[in-house]
Amino acid sequence: MKDLTILLSASGSPSIPGLVECFKKNGERNIRIVGMDMSEEPSAKYLVDKFYRVPAATSKDYVDIVLDICEKENVDIYFPNISVEVTAVSKRKDDFSKIGTIISASDQTSVEIANNKLSLYQFLKDKGISVPRFYGVHSIVDFEEGCRYLGYPDVPVCLKIVDGSGSRGVRIIDSNRNRYQIFVNEKPNSFFVAYEDMLNILKEAEGELHEMLLVEYLPGNEYTVDLLADKGKTKYIAGRDNLVSLMSIAQESVVVEDNEAYEMSKAVVECLGLDGNIGFDFMRDKNGKPFLMDLNPRLTATVSVIAAAGLNLPYLRIKQLLNENLPKIDISYGTRLKRRYGEIYTDVNGNKIEITKMINRKG
Repeated sequence: MKDLTILLSASGSPSIPGLVECFKKNGERNIRIVGMDMSEEPSAKYLVDKFYRVPAATSKDYVDIVLDICEKENVDIYFPNISVEVTAVSKRKDDFSKIGTIISASDQTSVEIANNKLSLYQFLKDKGISVPRFYGVHSIVDFEEGCRYLGYPDVPVCLKIVDGSGSRGVRIIDSNRNRYQIFVNEKPNSFFVAYEDMLNILKEAEGELHEMLLVEYLPGNEYTVDLLADKGKTKYIAGRDNLVSLMSIAQESVVVEDNEAYEMSKAVVECLGLDGNIGFDFMRDKNGKPFLMDLNPRLTATVSVIAAAGLNLPYLRIKQLLNENLPKIDISYGTRLKRRYGEIYTDVNGNKIEITKMINRKG
C-alpha cells in the first residue's frame, strides 16, 4: 500500500503518543506524521517525524500557515484536533483539495452547530434527542434566573462557556459545598465553585459576557462514545467509561458497551450529517441513564483505548478517505487504559538527551 504523510494539530498534547501509535501501528503501510502545536516546549518535536510551531488556531493567518505546511510537506491527510480549528479549516476545504490534501472534518454547518453547546442542545432538543435541562446565559440576570430555573440551591448546576474546550469555562455550583469545604476537600483542579464566587467572577467581565449555558449537574461517571461516520451514517462505534479524568483527559478508562448511548449518538450523526471521527461525551444521572453533554467533531484524546480493543478509528478514517475496503471488526469489551507518566528530556538548547547518558557522564 502507498505510504502516506499526515498532519496532526495539537501534537504537543499529553495524549498524542497514543494517537501516534494508532497511525503508526496500523499493520498495512508506513505513515509519516507531521505535527504542529503552538507550544514552545522543545520536547514536542520528538513525538512526531517533523514538527512546526504555529500560532493559536484563532489567529487570522492560521489556515494560510497550515496550507503552507501541507504543501511543503506533501501532506495527504490533515487531522485538525482542536474544535475551533475544525470550524476554521472546514470553511476552506477546497483550498486544501487544490494542493492534494484531504481534510478529515465534517461540513461547515454541522461543525458550527457541534462547536456551540447552546446551539447543539437546542438542535438536539428540537429533534427529540435527550439532553440535560439547560438555560442560555447572556447576562448576570440570566445566570441568576437560570440557576433558579434548574432548581438551585436544592440541586447543583453546571455553567459552561458554549464554545469552550478542554474543560475551559466549566464550573459546578453546589450549595452543599461552601468556600471552606471546597478549600479543604477539593483538589486545586476541582470544578466546584461557590455561587457567590461565581457571581463575582461574572461581574468582573469587561463588556459583554461570553455566551454560556447552565445545565443540570449529573453525578455519574463520564461515558464517551467514539465512532466513525460516513456522511450521516455510523460505520463503527464503541464506548468507554472514564473512571478517572484530569482536566478533561481520561486517565483511566474501560471499553464498555452502552446501547442507549450508541443509539443517541447514531441519531445525532444522522441529524447533523456528520462525517469522520466523532466523539460524544455523556454523563449519567443517579440511575445510570446517559445524557449527551458534548459533541467533538474530531478525534478524542483517549481514542487509543478503542484501538487497543481492536477498533482503530483513526486509521480506519484514513482507509475511508482513500476509498479502501473497510474490514469487519470485533471489539474486545473490557479493555482498559491506565495512563502513567513517561518523560522526554532536553538540554538547554532543546536537543533530546537520554537519562542514562547523564547518569554515566563523567565530570
